[in-house]
Amino acid sequence: MTHHHHQELETVAQAMVAKGKGILAADESTGTITKRLAGVNVESTEENRRAYRDLLFTSPGIDAHISGVILYDETIRQATSDGTPFPQLLKDRGIIPGIKVDMKAKPLAGFPGEKVTEGLTGLRERLGEYRELGGQFAKWRAVISIGEDIPSRVCIESNAHALARYAALCQEAGIVPIVEPEVLMDGDHDIDRCEQVTTAMLQQLFYDLVQHQVLLEGTVLKPNMVISGKECAAQAGVEEVAERTVKTLMRVVPPAIPGIAFLSGGQSAKLATEHLNAMNAMGEHPWNLTFSYGRALQEPTLSFWKGDASKVEGAQKLLQHRAKCNGAATKGQYSKEMEKVAA
Repeated sequence: MTHHHHQELETVAQAMVAKGKGILAADESTGTITKRLAGVNVESTEENRRAYRDLLFTSPGIDAHISGVILYDETIRQATSDGTPFPQLLKDRGIIPGIKVDMKAKPLAGFPGEKVTEGLTGLRERLGEYRELGGQFAKWRAVISIGEDIPSRVCIESNAHALARYAALCQEAGIVPIVEPEVLMDGDHDIDRCEQVTTAMLQQLFYDLVQHQVLLEGTVLKPNMVISGKECAAQAGVEEVAERTVKTLMRVVPPAIPGIAFLSGGQSAKLATEHLNAMNAMGEHPWNLTFSYGRALQEPTLSFWKGDASKVEGAQKLLQHRAKCNGAATKGQYSKEMEKVAA
C-alpha cells in the first residue's frame, strides 16, 4: 500500500468513528428487511424498501450524529424520490456511504450449530464495483454462537481468517473494512462466558489481521458488548456490562484501531444507548467508542411509519432523536431525561 493509500484509509476510518457520531446500519438483506416490514404489515416490494431507506437517509438533522451508513447491494443502486442516487445523497450530507459485502453466515461443515461467513470468491471485483458506486467502507459479519462445547477453535479460526482476508482485499481497493465478529447473545450463558468467548475471538482476529498485513489504523472494529445471554436468569446491569466490555477490549484490541463501533445485537434501543453512554462516562479510552446500530436506531421509526406516507415526518423525528441520544452517549453525556423530551 502506498503512503497516499494509507492516508486515505486512516482519514475515512477516523471520520467514521468521530466523537459525537456513529454509524447507521441499514444493510439488512432482502430477507431480513422483508421480515422487518412484515412486522409492521408492509409488503416488501422494491419500491417499499426504497421508500423506507429514502425516509431514513433524508431525515433532517441526522448528519449531526451519523457519520456513515451501511448499505445493501440493492440499496447502493437505488435513488431518492427525486432521482438522486443514495450514495450521492449521503455524500452531499457529509455522511460516508458503506456497503455490506459478505454473503451470509452458512453452516460450518462438520460442526453442528456453528457458522462461517462466505463471500470471499469474487470479492475483489465486487469491491471495485462498489467503489465506483460510491462506497468508501465495507462490512463483513462473522457469527459466533455460544452453547455447550461451542464455539470450537475451528469456528473461531475460520471466521477470523475470513475477516482478515476480507479486510486485506478492502484496503487493496481503498475501502475501509469494518470487521464484525459478533458473539451472539442468544442462550442462557452468563456474562463470564460471553467475556471468555469474546476475548478468544478478538485475540484470534487481531492475530490474523496482523498476519495479513492489514493496516489497523485504517480498520474499524464492530464487536458485541460483553453482556449476559438473553435467557440468562441473572442479567448483568448497565454498569457491569460497560466495565466488562471496556476491560475485555483493553486486553485485546490494539490502540492503533481508531475506533470501535458497537453492534446492538438485539438489545432494545434505549438499553443500547445506556450501555454505550456508561462506557464513555468511564473516561478516556485508547479508541473512540461509538455505535453501529441497526434495529436500535431504526425500530422506533419503523414502528411509527408502518408504510404510511403521512407519517414520514414523525418517523424521521424519531430517527433523529435516537441518533441524537446515541451521539450524546459517545461523549458520556446521555441521560434518561433526553428520552422524556421526545415523548
